[in-house]
Amino acid sequence: MTPRLDLIGIVTADMAASLAFYRRLGLDIPADADTEAHVEAAGPGGLRLAWDTEEMVRSFDSDWSAPPHGASRVGLAFACDSPAEVDTVYGELTDAGYEGRHAPWDAFWGQRYAVVLDPDGNGIDLFASN
Repeated sequence: MTPRLDLIGIVTADMAASLAFYRRLGLDIPADADTEAHVEAAGPGGLRLAWDTEEMVRSFDSDWSAPPHGASRVGLAFACDSPAEVDTVYGELTDAGYEGRHAPWDAFWGQRYAVVLDPDGNGIDLFASN
């Protein structure tokens, strides 16, 4: 059997804040999940996104320590339907108080692109074909 990508995990300092951010990006996450230590949501094609609180991770890995803010090693990218939607979503997120890393720009590879940081400092890309 060949392994297949099934789940992408995010460790969060604040479950409710992290889930609120990803709900704004269209993920269907129940409101009662905000108080859980582990949460999963199915995405398109069955790929799952999961969150664990820092406390949960420390419960099985006592040597784990939180990475520095803004220095994520894994990025998530959300496709938008149009370049205008990239601008709109970026504006809605930054207006809601989330940190914009890179304002929308027309990338040389033919996409409208922007980057917003989630509450744990992970870079979240927004993109659409130009």
